[in-house]
Amino acid sequence: MKKSNPSPLQLKFTVDEPLMLRDFLKKKEISKRALTTIKYDGGSIKVNEVERTVRWMLEPGDSVMIEFPLEVLGDGLTPEYGKIAIIEEDDSLLIVEKPAGQGTIPSRNQPNGTLANFIAGKFANENHPATVHVVTRLDTDTSGIVCIAKNRHIHHLLSQQMQQTGVGRRYVAFVSGWIHVETQMIEQPIGRKEGSIIERVVRTDGQYARTDVTVLERVELNGKHFTVVELQLYTGRTHQIRVHMAHIGHPLLGDDLYGGPCELIRRQALHCTSIEFQHPVSHEHLTFKSDLADDLQALLTASRRLQEAGNSVNFSG
Repeated sequence: MKKSNPSPLQLKFTVDEPLMLRDFLKKKEISKRALTTIKYDGGSIKVNEVERTVRWMLEPGDSVMIEFPLEVLGDGLTPEYGKIAIIEEDDSLLIVEKPAGQGTIPSRNQPNGTLANFIAGKFANENHPATVHVVTRLDTDTSGIVCIAKNRHIHHLLSQQMQQTGVGRRYVAFVSGWIHVETQMIEQPIGRKEGSIIERVVRTDGQYARTDVTVLERVELNGKHFTVVELQLYTGRTHQIRVHMAHIGHPLLGDDLYGGPCELIRRQALHCTSIEFQHPVSHEHLTFKSDLADDLQALLTASRRLQEAGNSVNFSG
C-alpha cells in the first residue's frame, strides 16, 4: 500500500555556540549543492521554526531544522518490481544482498532487471521521494552486500566518510593456485588498459590502490588447486580485487577477463561478506554481514566431502 503523502528528509540540530547559520551548516556537512537545491527546489532552513537566510546569526540553544526538497527518479532508471534481499533498512539507508548475475545499476548490456531498477520500484510503491543512490557498487557477477542511500544528502555524507575515514569492506574470493604467504598487502596503482574501455591493469600512472589479503583455506577439487582468501579494501578502484589478484598470479576462479580458470565456476568467485561504517545521522558504528553465496559454498562443501573421503587435499598454514 502506498503512503498517502511523500515525506521529505528532515534534519534537526541544536546549536551549542554562537555561529553564523552558513558556518553551522558547513560544520554539519550540508554541501553547497544541497543548499542550492533547498533554495530553488522547495526545501527550507528554519531557525526556531522561522525560515532564515544563511547569514542569520545563531545563538546557543537555537533549533535548526533543515528540510530537503523531494527528489525525482533519475533519467534512464525505470521502476521494476522484483525480489530484494533486505538486510537492514531505516529512513536513511537500505542494506541489501545482491545475487551474482544482477547488475547494480542499468548499463548498455543490462538496461533492465538491475538492483537499482528493483529498488526504484520499491521506492515508487512506498511513495518514497528519491532516486536510487548507490554507495557501494558491485560488479554484475560479484555477489554480496550493497549499501544504498535513500537521499542525496545521505549519499553525500557517506561519500565524504569513504574519502576521509573509509567504509570497511571485506570480501571472500576463490583464487586460482595455492597462495603460500599467509597475509600480504598489495599496494599497486590501477589504470585503464590501453585499447580497452572495460579492462584495468596495474600501471605506474594509475590511481593508488590497496588490498590486504589473508589466506583462509587452500583447496583441491577435481585436480584443480585454489585458495580461499579474505580481502579488505582500502580504496575502491574499478575491478580492484580482480586486477590485484591477477597481478600476483592468482586470478579469481571464473574471471575469464583477467585470466581466471572457469572449469569450477562460471562467474568470478567473489562475494562481499561485510561492510562497516558510521551511520551518517545517528553516528552509530554499524556492521553488516552476509554469508557466502550458494554457488561458492557448494564449491567448499564439495571439496570438503572429497577430503573426508581421502581424495583431496585441504590445508591451512
